[in-house]
Amino acid sequence: MIMVIIMKKIGFVTLGCKVNMYDTEAMMELFAEKGYKIVEFDDFADIYIINTCTVTNFGDKKSRQMIRRARRRNPDAIVAATGCYAQTAPDRVANIEGINIVIGTKDRSRVVDIIESYGGEGVLNAVSDIRGEKEFEPLKISKLRGRTRAYIKIQEGCNRYCTYCIIPYARGPVRSRKPEDIIAEVDTLAKNGFKEVVLTGIHVASYGTDLGNTDLCDIIERVHEVTGIERIRFSSVEPVVITDEFIERIKKLPKVCDHYHLSLQSGCDRTLKAMNRRYTSMEYLAACEKLRRAFPDVAITTDIIGGFPGESDEDFDKSYAFAEKARLSKIHVFPYSPKEGTPAAKMKEQIPPDVKNKRCEKLIALSNRLNREFMSKFIGREKYVLFERIENGYYEGHTSNYIKVLVKSDKDLTNCLIRVKLKDIITEETMMGEIV
Repeated sequence: MIMVIIMKKIGFVTLGCKVNMYDTEAMMELFAEKGYKIVEFDDFADIYIINTCTVTNFGDKKSRQMIRRARRRNPDAIVAATGCYAQTAPDRVANIEGINIVIGTKDRSRVVDIIESYGGEGVLNAVSDIRGEKEFEPLKISKLRGRTRAYIKIQEGCNRYCTYCIIPYARGPVRSRKPEDIIAEVDTLAKNGFKEVVLTGIHVASYGTDLGNTDLCDIIERVHEVTGIERIRFSSVEPVVITDEFIERIKKLPKVCDHYHLSLQSGCDRTLKAMNRRYTSMEYLAACEKLRRAFPDVAITTDIIGGFPGESDEDFDKSYAFAEKARLSKIHVFPYSPKEGTPAAKMKEQIPPDVKNKRCEKLIALSNRLNREFMSKFIGREKYVLFERIENGYYEGHTSNYIKVLVKSDKDLTNCLIRVKLKDIITEETMMGEIV
């Protein structure tokens, strides 16, 4: 008699940020190690996990939609929600039709045990209080599905409490990952062929503040020593991070990419104060100037919120003019979205949606113009490109300063770092190149 072992199938979907992407990849590995078969979310599966987002109301809505989609795909499946929406609104998520398990942003390392312990009746609410959490949860990745850039989560949580942001309530206080654990994971990924890593977290600039004997620059220097890693990036930081000492240390590390995502949110000091952002527009501009002096080809990208409560036409005009003056290479534009539980949601002078949309459209147009102006400086220049994938017959990759480049090639360029001559701008975000 031949025994046939049927592997249980599990599908995942990730909403929101790069940290969520990391958490999902880590959970996938935990299930794969226990013999589960990972399938696409839209495939038929025995279990579905929705890693939810709650940064905006749209994130909440999308999370609910994914839960219902999973239930329609297999009425008999176990459907679980993890992530920020599950953490901040566990009762609301537990009442969504089709949900079985609610986990949140803690205990993802125990996700297999939690799923397997489910008895099949009612809703299991496994969300616990995150506010007093002191330790970084031990999640890790040794391989990634279909990607050549590896995200490494180095810290969790945020202590900043910007008035518009729900994330400190969803992720808890700052907890930093032990340096030796980070280096071990980077080394494993390098041995598995990854050439580029991105150090990510909820507030990476806070890395090490709870450890007492290390900081963000220290961990970048240690990652730089790992053999096989050729490029290092890190997530968004605030302008106060860009000190003379920081730049002097980074200049000695050629693997660190000349692309900085400097968080702005508004170029108007009055709005920045209302947001509880802890810098001024002039401090931001000084950081930009320091980076450009040190790294002539640097790309500086940012986020700007349009229509924050109380933002007058004059305030917006100041913000717009500042973004133009700072010569930002790309602006990620977001209309202000009130989040229940944050101080900004209770502020008077909420901006009408049509005004917010007009302001955002104007910022997007500015971003497109600034991005083209930035890319135009590199026409005819040669830059190294790390190619990530092929689409429609063209290999696609990025320069160190994050210009997207397409080239034609008969050879497989995936995960290859190659010198390319940048020829033309073909879209607001893309250049055409040829291999030198």
